[in-house]
Parts: sequence; structure tokens; C-alpha cells
Amino acid sequence: MSQDKIDMLERALAREKAARKQAEKILENKAAELYDAKQKLEKSYSELEALLNKTDSQLQGVFENIVDAYVIMDLMGNILKMNDAAVSLLGFKDSKVEFNLLEMAHPEEMERVAESFQSLMSNGTITDFHVNIITQQNVQKLVHINASIIYDNGQPVAAQGIVRDITQAKAAEAQLIESENRLTSLIANLDSGVLLEDQNRKIVLTNAKFCEIFGIPTPPEQLKGADCSDAAEQNKVLFKNPEAFVNRINAILEAKKEALGDELETVDGKILERDYIPIYENNNYKGHLWTYKDVTLRRKYRKSLEAQKQKYSSIIANMNLGLMEVDNDDKILMVNQSFSSITGYEEQELLGKVASDIFLDETNSEILSKENSKRENGLSNSYEVKGLTKNGEERYWLISGAPNYNLNGEVIGSIGIHLDITDLKSLQLQKENLLKKLEKSNDELQEYAHIVSHDLKSPLRSIDALVNWIKEDNKEKLDDVSIQNFNLIETTLEKMEQLISDVLMYSSVGTETLERQTVDLHTLVTDLKTILFVPDHVSISVLNTLPKIKGEKVKLQQLFQNLISNAIKFIDKEVGLVEIDVKDLRTHYQFSIKDNGIGIEEKFHDKIFKIFHALNKSKDSTGIGLSIVKKIVDLHEGQIWLESKPNVGTTFFFTLKKDKI
Repeated sequence: MSQDKIDMLERALAREKAARKQAEKILENKAAELYDAKQKLEKSYSELEALLNKTDSQLQGVFENIVDAYVIMDLMGNILKMNDAAVSLLGFKDSKVEFNLLEMAHPEEMERVAESFQSLMSNGTITDFHVNIITQQNVQKLVHINASIIYDNGQPVAAQGIVRDITQAKAAEAQLIESENRLTSLIANLDSGVLLEDQNRKIVLTNAKFCEIFGIPTPPEQLKGADCSDAAEQNKVLFKNPEAFVNRINAILEAKKEALGDELETVDGKILERDYIPIYENNNYKGHLWTYKDVTLRRKYRKSLEAQKQKYSSIIANMNLGLMEVDNDDKILMVNQSFSSITGYEEQELLGKVASDIFLDETNSEILSKENSKRENGLSNSYEVKGLTKNGEERYWLISGAPNYNLNGEVIGSIGIHLDITDLKSLQLQKENLLKKLEKSNDELQEYAHIVSHDLKSPLRSIDALVNWIKEDNKEKLDDVSIQNFNLIETTLEKMEQLISDVLMYSSVGTETLERQTVDLHTLVTDLKTILFVPDHVSISVLNTLPKIKGEKVKLQQLFQNLISNAIKFIDKEVGLVEIDVKDLRTHYQFSIKDNGIGIEEKFHDKIFKIFHALNKSKDSTGIGLSIVKKIVDLHEGQIWLESKPNVGTTFFFTLKKDKI
């Protein structure tokens, strides 16, 4: 190594030694300063301890007499001493603990606590400081703190503070504020005008409804503190009786006693209800509360209700229907005059009596008992009973009964409307007897019709046989005129026999009740097309599938057979057409049978369904066929009508009622 390098290294080493000596000197100075600070701190603690020992007897009395939590801590926040109230509040087991109070602050409160501690150190005191803490028992509390610095010879040595738990008080305060807000909102939105005055008649509180009633343009919140001494004089012009309004207010204020339900009528027809409530605290008068409510509609409704009550009371008293009210034990509570007239009893004779014991025998009492049990279930209905009047006369009554309720919706009895149906019952019995006689008479007439038909046909057949014999025995002797006359006799005999058969058939329709069954009308008409004589130039078509209905098959066959035969019979065109169709209506089926025949003039439309009204006289027509058709349609609760134009054709329409198949 060269000498230059050696010299350079020696110089660097010398500099490093010098720097180390300088650092050691600085460390020695700092160590001396730290020692001095330690000595001073130990002296301060000794002095503080001496001070605490010196004043311990005095502080002990303070601790014992302070109700609130009292804590002494050093300037770092460590607890030096605390009373039993503080031990309980902060959640410690005893007062001999080592704990830094700053650590008890809620995590969200740390910054505020640090700032308040700096303020305490700077200003010497801190008051009304609220902070959330978490106690040693992990309970969150809101506390109120007043603290101050403890000095010794002008030097701060510790801090003391009184801590109060205000958790419940704060919650109560919040509830109180919320309640006040709700109350203020409630009063502001009340449908009644509210005016609260103090003992000097200064406004404490009012609402918009009060301003509206008295026509005050100022908002309610701006009226607070206003003097109401002259309010009565200023507002009396609003009322129909101004002086009475003023005098009444003065009398109420002088008496200072509660006054409720005063009614005031304004010049514009409104009716106000006014209440006055004086307010006392420890027997000292503190003011009063006025409330005004617009009851115009309620008063009008009450008057209307009273008028309606009078009207219906008069109706009930004088109507021709007997009214009786009973309780749940069937004891009579009220009857009207008509009921007294029906039964012969006066109201005083009936009140409190059991209705069934007075008016009904055992059988009808059981009926009434069953009906009254329905009232308990809230049911209403009508029923018949046979009752006795005061003089023992039997009468039939139709009773419409309904439950009677109290204001709580409980059934407390029943109300019955009684209609005397004795005369109607007598007519009903007469009707039943007449129907029985009519049924017997119809049976006898039907039997008579069969007998007459047989008795009439027998001589006709005999005459027909004799005519044939005469023709056969004298056919060589008879001239053409005689033979023609004999042929007319035979034709007339055939027509008479057909007429007798049709009359018998007409009389039978509706009297013979056959079993109703499901009839497939489409099949029925299809079968008829093969049975009936249909000329080659006539075609029969069914446009839609015909339905199935409940009915008497034989009569339904007669119905379609007569109408189709008539259509064929009166077709005069080279190409004849018969169309059968159906429409599905809500309760009925509507059928139509259309032809292109000779047609029927409108003036005959109402006559053709009457018996013996045949428009075309022929040996095949007796004028009964359409009458039979109408009777069959009537039996099936339908109607029949037609549309027709001469030389164009005719359409017969008829309906048959639907039945559940």
C-alpha cells in the first residue's frame, strides 16, 4: 500500500474518532437532561402523593358526600382516586385499579375526547361535555362531565371531574322532543280550532284551523305571544248574537271553570261547538285552552236523523203490518198499533210476556223456536205460523224475522213483521180444492172424449160400409151422377173421421203427461224424412246439427212432423225446398222450418194457430194441426211465430226451453 493511501486512511480514522467523541458527548448531555427530568417527575409525584396524603382526610369527606361519580386522574389520564359512585358508573369492581380513562371513550369519540383533553389542559376547566363511553362491563353509556385542573403552587399536577350518567335522561329528552313534535303536528292538523292562552291572555299555541274559522290571515306560528284581551270584541261580528258571544266569554274567564259544548251560530250559518278548559299547576292558574269545532254538518245530520226517526216511527206505528220486537228469551219488548189490531191485545198487555206462550200452540211454538235460533246466527227469513188472537180466533200469519243487534254487534233479540194471510190462506185452500176438482173434471172429459170419439166413429164406419154395399150391389144400375154423389159421401165420411181423430188428439195434448227423456232431435228429424211422403221435386235439408233436449218424444215428433208435412203440402214450385235450422240462445233453442211454397198473407198470421182455422180447405186439412203444434211448443215453455210472403214462401220459428240433460 502506498504512503498516500495510508495517510488518507489515517485522516479518515481521525475524523471518525472525533465524530464518535462528539456523539458520546451529546449522549452524555441528553442522559443528564433525562436524569434531571426523571428527578423532577419523581419529585412531582412525590409532591402530588404528599398533597394527596395531606388532603386525604379532607377528600375522604368530599368523596363520601358527593352523590355523583367523582374521579381524580393524573395529567396523562390515569386514575388516581375515585368514589364508590364512580366505581359503579364505570363498571369497576373496586376503586383500587390502574386504568387510563381516555381508553374508555367510544371509538367514534376518540378525536373529540383528545380535543376536549387539550382544552382542559389549556383552559383549566371543561364543562357540559357529553361523551359516549364503554364501561368495564361493556355497557355503552352517555355521560355528562365537568372537569378542572388541580394546581400546586401554580403548577398543574392532576385533574378532577364529576361524571353523571345521562343515558336515560337523554333518551327521555329525545322521547319528550318527539312527543312535543307529534303533539305540535297533531294540533296543527286537528279538524278543530285550538287556542292556548297563558294567565295573561297571551297566545302560547294555536293552529291553522283556528285561523280559518275566525278568518285570521296570519300564519299560526306568527300569532305566538299576541294579546287576546280584545279578541272577543274584535270577533263578535262573526256571530248571530254578538253581545251574547262577548258576555259568555267574559263569564267563562271570570269563573275559570271548565265549560264544554257551547254552541255558537255564525252569521253565515255555521254552527261551532266550543270548549273551555282552565289549566292549573299546583293549584295556580296558568292559562286556558279554547277549542272550536265546526259541527254544522253533524247538527244538520242529527236534525235530519231525528226527522227520519219521527217519519219512520209514524210509519211503523200506522202501517198495516204488525211489528213486534222480542229479546233472546222471546219476551216482548215492543209492538206497534197494527200488531195490537191484528191480535186484539193492547201493548201494555203484551210487554214482558213470552210471545209463544200467548199466541201459539205447541206445534207452532216449535216452529218459532227453530226460527229464533237462526236469529242467534244472524240469519233472516220468512215463515208461516198459525196463531190465536185474544178472543181465541185462529189466524194465519206470515212472519219476516231478522236479528236485532246492539252497538257492539251482538244479537240481543229479533224483530218480526207480521202479515195476516188468513184470507189468502183461505183462497189458497179454495184454489187447491178447485185444482183437484179441475183435475178430476179433466180426467172425466178425457175419458168422455175417448168414448165420444169411439161412439162417433162407429156409425161413420157403418155408414161408410153401407155406402160401399149400395155401390157394389147397384153399380150396374147407378148413373154417373149417383156414383159421384156416393164418392162425395165417402170423402165426407173420411173427413169427419179425420176431424174426430184430430179433435181427440188436440184434447189429449197437455192432459197426458208422458215421461220426459233426452231426445236427439237430429236423429228424430232424420227418421221422419224416411217416414214422411216426400215428392221427388221436394228436398229436405238440415243446415245445422240439431241438439238434444229433455222432452216428451212423441209430442216432439208430432211437432216436427206437422210443420214439415205442412211445408211439403203447400209447395207449388217445380223445385221444392224445405230447410231446417237451429240457433243456440241463452235459455232456449230457436228452430226454423222454411219452405218456398205458396206463402200466407200477413192478415192470417194470428189466426192459423187457432183451432179449425184452415186457410186451404181440403179433405186432408181439418184446421187443427197448427193448434196442436202451438200446444206442444207451450208445453215446452217456448213460443211459435212465422214470417211469410205470398208466392215466395213461409218460415215457421219456434223455441224450446233448454233443460239440464
